Amino acid sequence: MLEIKNLHASVGDDKPILKGLDLSVPAGEVHAIMGPNGSGKSTLSYVLTGRDGYEVTDGTIIYDGEDVAELAPEERAARGLFLSFQYPVEIPGVPTLTFMKESLNAQRRARGEDEMSAPDFMKHVREKAKLLNISGDMLKRPVNVGFSGGEKKRLEILQAAVLEPRFLILDETDSGLDIDALKVVSDGVNALRSPERGMLVITHYQRLLDHIAPDKVHVMSAGRIVASGGPELAKELEAEGYDKYVRAA
Repeated sequence: MLEIKNLHASVGDDKPILKGLDLSVPAGEVHAIMGPNGSGKSTLSYVLTGRDGYEVTDGTIIYDGEDVAELAPEERAARGLFLSFQYPVEIPGVPTLTFMKESLNAQRRARGEDEMSAPDFMKHVREKAKLLNISGDMLKRPVNVGFSGGEKKRLEILQAAVLEPRFLILDETDSGLDIDALKVVSDGVNALRSPERGMLVITHYQRLLDHIAPDKVHVMSAGRIVASGGPELAKELEAEGYDKYVRAA
């Protein structure tokens, strides 16, 4: 589903961050990326989704058989790529329901599908919101305004559930979550698992992977994947840290 080969990318004044990264995530699998600060994990998520200011200088990003490296962010989103931010932004004045309805219908239009009617959309949202303990009052508020860290992350997963993307990138979704919020968010992520959907989970901590059991774990350092393994690799990192992988990189 996602094939990244020899990916090099820069940010700002041609500062290289990704330096020959290779990664393959098949449909139906959840892969986790762990690594020290500054290794390029968030940069990878931004490059995959087309954030402005991040330039691919070499390599390919093949998603569903298509090289998407030159596509605009909205074109990638319409093809089913979704990014859950580490620090979701507040959007004052924009009601949450309006934001999600417009996002969903914009993607449907881009794919040549009929827009979802208001009654059908409300039914769709309410069904998904129940899974994440999101109240009707939260949905009526402006996007993320006055939300706690846990509420913002739950709303991010609700957006994914509503949009039903084919590939999810979760950039440190566990950041700022207490134990209860982590369980709720993890349950929402697990509910999105599907044989047709792939996921890339970026995290520092084993605790998230205890709830979201990945099929594969990758270690990232110095802009490259330097080791890969099963879930036991995450436990090793938790116990021993990244030092040997940083030295190898």
